Amino acid sequence: MIKLFLTRFFVALTFALSLATLLYVFIVPMPSMKTSRDGIPHFTPNVVDPITGDTLQIRMLVKHYKGD
Repeated sequence: MIKLFLTRFFVALTFALSLATLLYVFIVPMPSMKTSRDGIPHFTPNVVDPITGDTLQIRMLVKHYKGD
């Protein structure tokens, strides 16, 4: 009987800690989750090329100007 109680307690404790960790990560995100390694914010919209009217990705522009 005590083994069943300890097992359930361990499962409940593991679940509670996992849930608390996930909530903490989503409520207080780390700075690295907000921008890429190039400093570009995630979910940045594409920009319009004024000459051709095509859309360009910000990542492509950063790579072009950094020389990568």
